[in-house]
Amino acid sequence: MKKRIGLAAIAMVSIGGALVANYTRAQTQELTLCWAAWDPANALVELSKDFTAKSGIKMKFEFVPWTNYAERMLNELNSKGKLCDVMIGDSQWIGTSATEGHYVKLNDFFAKSKINMSDFMPAAVNAYSTWPKGSTNYYSLPAMGDAVAWTYRKDWFARADLKAAFKAQYKYDLLPPTTYKQLRDIATFFQGRMIDKKKVYGAAIYTERGSEGITMGATSALYAWGMQYDNPKKPYDLEGFTNSKNAVAGLEFYKSLYKCCTPPGHSNAYMTEDLDAYKSGQVAMQMNFIAFFPGIAKDPDVGGSKTGFFVNPIGTTKGATLGGQGMSVVSYSNKQEAALQYLQWFAQPSVQKRWWDVGGFSVHNSVVKDKGFLTSKPYAKVFADSLAIVKDFWQEPTYAQLLIAMQKRLHEYVVADKGTAKEALDGLVKDWTEVFKEDGKIK
Repeated sequence: MKKRIGLAAIAMVSIGGALVANYTRAQTQELTLCWAAWDPANALVELSKDFTAKSGIKMKFEFVPWTNYAERMLNELNSKGKLCDVMIGDSQWIGTSATEGHYVKLNDFFAKSKINMSDFMPAAVNAYSTWPKGSTNYYSLPAMGDAVAWTYRKDWFARADLKAAFKAQYKYDLLPPTTYKQLRDIATFFQGRMIDKKKVYGAAIYTERGSEGITMGATSALYAWGMQYDNPKKPYDLEGFTNSKNAVAGLEFYKSLYKCCTPPGHSNAYMTEDLDAYKSGQVAMQMNFIAFFPGIAKDPDVGGSKTGFFVNPIGTTKGATLGGQGMSVVSYSNKQEAALQYLQWFAQPSVQKRWWDVGGFSVHNSVVKDKGFLTSKPYAKVFADSLAIVKDFWQEPTYAQLLIAMQKRLHEYVVADKGTAKEALDGLVKDWTEVFKEDGKIK
C-alpha cells in the first residue's frame, strides 16, 4: 500500500545559474536514477549510454518491482535518503513531494536551460510536473507518458467463423469496440467459447485491492461516463460529482463487466495478472497501461499480427485513466548539478525522439506531432488519442488516504458484491470529506 510521506516541511533548494553546466564537460561523478522495474526502464538504460558518452557522468540504476515501487521510493524520500539523485516518480506523488520539499523546484533551471513546458503535451505537463494543479510551479520534467488502453486478439476477430457467429447474434460486425456497450457484447461473446480446443474468456480488467489496481480500472469506466472528482467551480465540493448519476452508471457497468466476462479467479488482478491472462491466450481483450504494449507487440505467442490496440471506449463521453511519471531531482542528493545535466540532456528533442524509438513514451510535441508519428508503431495512435482524453486521480498530499478509501469502496462493491454503486460512491464522498476536513481543505 502506498504510504503518505511525513508532514515535516523541508526548505526547497534554489536553482541558480551555476547549476546549469555544460553537459559535455567530462565528470567523474556517478548518478543514481530510481524508477520502477519494467521494460521502459530497460530502454532508459540503453538510452542513457549516450548521456554518459557525452558528459562522462556514469549512470547507476535502482529499479524496484511495481509491487514495492511506491513504498520503497516514498520511504526513501521520507527518510531524506541519498540513494536517488534522479527519481522518476508517480504522478500522484507530485503534491506531497512539492509541499514537503522532496523534489527540487525546477522553474529557474528550466528558464536558464531554455526548457519550455509548452514543448510538451499539456495533459502531461499538468499531471507530471505542476503543483498546485493549474499553476506554473514545476517539480518534474515529463518523462513517461502513459494511460490505460486495451489490446485485443486481432487474429480471433478476423476469423470468418467467429465474425459470422458474432454478427448473427449482435447484428453488427466484430470489430474493435468504440463504446463500452460494444466491449461488453464482445466480451460476452467470447466468454467460455472454445477456440482451437481451448476455453477462452472475454476480458481481463483491473480488480486488485492492495495498492491502486481497482481504482485505475474502474475510473476507466467512471471517466467514460463523465464522472468528476469535485465541483469545477468549488474545489473539494464532492456531493453530486463523485457520486453523480453518471458516476453511478459507470461503476455499475464496470461491475457488470467483471461479473459477466472475466477469467476464473480474476478477483485481485492488476497489470501483471492482466498481462499473464492475455499472453497465455486466456482472453480476447485486456485493459492495461500502454507502456506494456511494446512488449506485447513483440511477444512470440500473441504479438505481431495477432494483437491490435484500441483506446478506452466511450460510455457517454470520452475519457481514459492517466498513467505515467515525471523525472525529478531529489532535494537530498549531493549531486544536483549532475542530475540537472541529465534532465537537460533528456529534454532535447533528438533524445526524446530516440526515447520513443527504443521503447519509451515521449510526450514531447516534436515527437508526437511529427507527421510520421501515428504510423510509427502499431500503438502510436492509441497513445496519442489516449493522452488527449486522460484524467488523473487526486494528486493531493493526502492522496494515499484518498486512494485507500476508494480501493476499499470499489472492491467491496465490484468484487465482494456488497451494496449498490450509489452506496459505494456515497460512502466514498463521506470518506473523502473526512480526509479533506482533517487536511484543512474544507470546514
